[in-house]
Amino acid sequence: MIRLGYACINTTLSSASSTMRRATFDKLGISYAGEIIVKNLKNLLIILDWNKKNNVNVYRMSSEIMPWASEYNLQDLPQFPEILQQLRMIGAYAKYTDQRLTFHPGQFNCLGSDKENVILNSIKDLEIHAEIMDLMGLSKTPFNKINIHLGSACNGQHEYAMENFCRNFERLSDSVKSRLTLENDDKKGMFSVKMLYDGIYKKVGVPIVYDQHHFQLGPQDSTQEEAIHMAYETWKGIRPVCHHSNSRKTYEDPSVVPTAHSDYYYEPFVDYNLEVDVVLEAKMKEQALIRYRNTWGGK
Repeated sequence: MIRLGYACINTTLSSASSTMRRATFDKLGISYAGEIIVKNLKNLLIILDWNKKNNVNVYRMSSEIMPWASEYNLQDLPQFPEILQQLRMIGAYAKYTDQRLTFHPGQFNCLGSDKENVILNSIKDLEIHAEIMDLMGLSKTPFNKINIHLGSACNGQHEYAMENFCRNFERLSDSVKSRLTLENDDKKGMFSVKMLYDGIYKKVGVPIVYDQHHFQLGPQDSTQEEAIHMAYETWKGIRPVCHHSNSRKTYEDPSVVPTAHSDYYYEPFVDYNLEVDVVLEAKMKEQALIRYRNTWGGK
């Protein structure tokens, strides 16, 4: 009932996106940034080709494919014509090979904040991700999701934080709004699926990405089955995306925090017979995916 995917790095190909320090960017400027972007996009196409050959249809792109993107307009890069060609090629190849491409921008994105500078930085980052997807020609739907966390509980004022999110959501472009999703948290004092369902989805319609590991560690205000069904309902005809990881502390290294992800899998995702796409967040990426398939099945 599930399709499996993985995130960002392909360890078989040693394919981490290249980036650079701020000092390097300040010294070498947008021309060097453009060189890195061209290299990263070529590597992304190689990853998608590996995915096709290994029957992987769900892939989360790295937000680092365009380092320091908040500091320039893509159109100002000397390499923009080549970058645009690469982006179009990636989008066309993904569609041709039936690969679902998504983003998961960093934790600093916080539309629930009450600090205007945080909100503005979050909006800018989300708009950059949406622009990349637009240039790839990807759908303006949660099928090509841009997933974030709500980001802040405003010192325990959950309702206040969710109201902030809903208000700031309206400041986003349609390109971001149409793709944005929210994920439940892995801390007791943060946001559960039920909170997001009642406080966000019912008000502004943002779909919920159910994370099974986060459910186990986060607020317990519903059963696991209730949580995944609530999240599933929010996708309105588009195949939902869920996340799955196992605790490294439980299975591999008792000295780390419970939220740390394991290298491989020791418990399968519980799908309750729902048809969903599951992004595996194990440290060994595609190798963990292949071992998961061999152990528990899945496409």
